[in-house]
Amino acid sequence: MKNLIYAIVMSATIGAVTAQTKNPLTEKWQGNYGGVPNFTQYKVSDIKPAILEAIKENLAEIDKIANNPKPATFANTVEAMEKTGRMLSRINAVFGIYSSNMNSAEFGPVETEMSPLLSDLGNKIYQNSKLFKRIETVYNSPTKTKLTKEQQRLVWLYYNNFVREGAKLNATSKTKVAEINQKLAGLFTKFSQNLLAEEHNAYVALKTEADFDGLPTEIKNAAIAEAKERNLNIMGCIANTRSSIEPFLTYSNKRDLREKAFIIFTKRGDNGNEFDNKAIAVQILKLRNEKSKLLGFKSFAHWSLSNTMAQKPEKTMDLMLSVWTPAVEKVHQDVADMQKIVDAEGGNFKIAPWDYRHYAEKVRKAKYDLDQNEVKPYLQLEKLREGMFWVAGQLFNLSFKQVNDVPVYHPDVRVWEVSNKLTGKVVGLWYFDPYARAGKRSGAWMNAYREQQRVDGDVITIVSNNCNFIKGNPNEPILISWDDATTLFHEFGHALHGLCSNVKYPSLSGTNVARDYVEFPSQILERWLATPEVLNQFALHYQTNKPLPKELVDRIEKAATFNEGFSTVETISSALVDMKLHLSENVEDLTKFENETLASLKMPAEIVMRHRIPQFGHIFSSDGYAAGYYGYLWADVISADAYEAFTEAKDPYDKTVAKRLYDNVFSIGNTIDAETAYKKYRGKNPNTNALMRARNFPLIKK
Repeated sequence: MKNLIYAIVMSATIGAVTAQTKNPLTEKWQGNYGGVPNFTQYKVSDIKPAILEAIKENLAEIDKIANNPKPATFANTVEAMEKTGRMLSRINAVFGIYSSNMNSAEFGPVETEMSPLLSDLGNKIYQNSKLFKRIETVYNSPTKTKLTKEQQRLVWLYYNNFVREGAKLNATSKTKVAEINQKLAGLFTKFSQNLLAEEHNAYVALKTEADFDGLPTEIKNAAIAEAKERNLNIMGCIANTRSSIEPFLTYSNKRDLREKAFIIFTKRGDNGNEFDNKAIAVQILKLRNEKSKLLGFKSFAHWSLSNTMAQKPEKTMDLMLSVWTPAVEKVHQDVADMQKIVDAEGGNFKIAPWDYRHYAEKVRKAKYDLDQNEVKPYLQLEKLREGMFWVAGQLFNLSFKQVNDVPVYHPDVRVWEVSNKLTGKVVGLWYFDPYARAGKRSGAWMNAYREQQRVDGDVITIVSNNCNFIKGNPNEPILISWDDATTLFHEFGHALHGLCSNVKYPSLSGTNVARDYVEFPSQILERWLATPEVLNQFALHYQTNKPLPKELVDRIEKAATFNEGFSTVETISSALVDMKLHLSENVEDLTKFENETLASLKMPAEIVMRHRIPQFGHIFSSDGYAAGYYGYLWADVISADAYEAFTEAKDPYDKTVAKRLYDNVFSIGNTIDAETAYKKYRGKNPNTNALMRARNFPLIKK
């Protein structure tokens, strides 16, 4: 078996790695903090041979555990598994950075070739019969009760993961599942690369001064800088990414250009060209459906939810539809207000999707005397970053110190050492990569380059937050919108989930929790942005350094739930289409499916899905959020209810509540069941009505 595995993996790579050439990617991380990635030494050409060597090493580690002649125990099987794959984990961290933050023409072919091989490694591990037999023995052992609760949870996790991935299937079915997983890995990579190409290749040209009409100075400057960066002989351009398109749709007075911007953004992956993603998505759906049937599930959605809090698709559909109806009604009310403004201005048109953000801002100003441009001068990126650090200190006793001796992969990236203020102990490193650039995927996200753990020494975590803010002119502060500030806090919540982790085993560490629970820590942290303490100390005017005036804070609070209908419909429509796609037996025409599904839901014509199917990277760039986009709503139900513990205490920084949040959510990873953990924090199950109150929707009748 051992020789066969090596022959399969290494047949095409003999001689690829020699003792004469040391590959820096295969080396252990050196330096302070338990070692850090040395980005100054890595090259794209190192990646393939490094991955191949790491796969070989990992298979040897697995082979040793599977063929151990001694009886299976927790220590020599499950805990031993936690100590494997260290080299591969280090390389994967760098591989992921190249894929998401520095994708290039040189890297693309490497990613295309390596992704299926990495998937095949997973197949070989999950389908190793000897290994699974040992894990099953530990799982069924009567002595399991003598293990610690965390160890019992780890045994449960390994056993269920192996069963879920087909460890109990017959040999024929295992082979089919392995083939499907490899095909999917290649398709995921192609989908992501196509989307990145569509975002990079298209833009809206701003050719005259009139094309800038309505744009705030910082957006205008960013458009000019973008055109220079692309070497375009025009005054400015709007890049085809969310961070550029949405502000343009909000502020531009040029309706024809708003329409162009909207179309290029919503048509990503749907242009009938070499980067069209529809056929790829259909293949992915077919393969997922086939895989779920082989694994004994009714649909891919049923398989996907089998290890989540929700457990069943029906529960998620009930939740989404219960919120959908009041959200749609709120949209109709808001659109009516917008249409009044259009008519009053003499506009001879009905609100279209490319008008929505623009006229929503006008309604906000008319209803609440609140102009986002009035708020934006107070929202400096760096000041808000300081505000996030302050919140982390108040809630979780964390302190941040910037360090300059840690290698980074791009000059934009900065690093902070994170410590516990009470003990002085360093708990991790936080990397911050805030700016948009070519080769970087759009959006915002968090990564863990290394998980916190104590199974083999006290290892601190390394986490990163990645955003796509527009730089604008040098030596000027970066001003961001309220929505962008909310996203900043959201992603920092994920980072804190990793930095607060205090567990023994890496598989249970940090954000390694159920997918529909992982968004809870990030979504609850958003709520501290609007606290008076943050606004008064860190929402400072970039010219006067004065905080937001109280009367402006009051107006922000009054308008806090404005446009919730739009954001809810935009997100839930994507989640509903995602779930229905993965409950369906066979979908051939994605455009038809999307249109018919939205029509059946009575989707407001003035809004489109936040992620249309051909660009829905959450569900087609991996299995991570497939049939799982509902998780944002599911987690927001939990976070809305969880934050009410602070409002009930009448202090968003109440030390007792914050300690409960740390002890039962942020520090424990996946060491206990999420529902049990939440009850320990809150004393009860989450209440859906907390979300309805937070969004100012009618309460759901039980």
